[in-house]
Amino acid sequence: MAKKTQASPEESAGAPPVRRRTLLASAALAAGTPVSPTGPGRTGTGQVPQRLVAAQQGAAVRLVAVPAENRDIGWLRSALQVAVEIEFSTIPPYLCGWWSVKNGRCEVARLIRRIVFDEMYHLGIVCNLLVALGGRPRIRTSAPVYPGSLPGGVHPWVTVYLSGLTKPLVRDVMMAIEAPAAPITQDVNGPLSIGRFYEELLEAFRKVAPDLSVARQMHEHIGEDTLTPVRTAADVERSLEIIKDQGEGTALSPDNGSGDGQPAHYYAFAEIYHGRQLRETDGTWQFTGDPVPFPDTRPMARVPAGGWHRPPARARRHLDDFDSTYTAVLEALDTAWGRGDRRSLTAAVRHMQRLERPAVELMEIPISGTEETYGPQFRAGGCPADRRKGR
Repeated sequence: MAKKTQASPEESAGAPPVRRRTLLASAALAAGTPVSPTGPGRTGTGQVPQRLVAAQQGAAVRLVAVPAENRDIGWLRSALQVAVEIEFSTIPPYLCGWWSVKNGRCEVARLIRRIVFDEMYHLGIVCNLLVALGGRPRIRTSAPVYPGSLPGGVHPWVTVYLSGLTKPLVRDVMMAIEAPAAPITQDVNGPLSIGRFYEELLEAFRKVAPDLSVARQMHEHIGEDTLTPVRTAADVERSLEIIKDQGEGTALSPDNGSGDGQPAHYYAFAEIYHGRQLRETDGTWQFTGDPVPFPDTRPMARVPAGGWHRPPARARRHLDDFDSTYTAVLEALDTAWGRGDRRSLTAAVRHMQRLERPAVELMEIPISGTEETYGPQFRAGGCPADRRKGR
């Protein structure tokens, strides 16, 4: 049960009682914001692992360290490329979780499916923003490698891996990726969150006030949202706020800001983890709502570093089918925003829909000597596993 949060210094001084930091902190604390038990990124000895040292020096961290007065259109293009990588990197682990649920019509499958489409929409937004500034999204060459850190150094203590849906996956990957910037436990000088990175990006847009071109921007229906060209500063504000609100909640609640009452990604995952819907009670957020039963799933094992080692012939066929189709998705996305070719975006969507069949087939093939099964490894042809070094 969540405890009521103490008043912030601003509230004690007489500021209005409803503030983003304190209200969302209550909900996030109820959800159980994932952090390292010895402090973000630290081991029991107080040492920071080398992987985290590298992550904390990532592109997003370096960009945020640039003084505001030195951020120009080049800074914006670089930051938006990092945003492209961040948004894309969330999709494969969420897809694996969704595909592993046996009953695709259950509440948990519905929640994850919605979030997958939201992330695709967010990817479209940041790609449109990048081409609006004359840039070109690099999707295939920056495709993520699993297991690994999030791009750019955001949430550096999080290791993103691929597996079937389990409570540890929900807590340690899904909730950890979407953890809000709002909780009072976060130090503004501490590890970089996705929400804070987008706040910095929005501030830079306000400062630079760049001209925006509609050339090569895409217009497409994605899930329940419609991706439209970004034409004005108001469009930029709205687009970036949508990404933040759908991920971590609005300024007044853990809802996603769409007006449909759906929880933002972090809180939707928390409902799956805790098994009940989040409800506000006496000024605090607690998991006392309707039950959210954890579903029956296909027991896909964690994909090991480097992919599956010597899988049987049947699994190898499905892996090859999946990875060739996945490569086609990446190439079509590059072409869509590189040329402003809507047919390529349609092709990317069609290829992505084809990924489910070999993925589910893999999740039905047992791994010898275990009770677990294979699953997709999301390895793009021609993209070496070390391509992300130094990013």
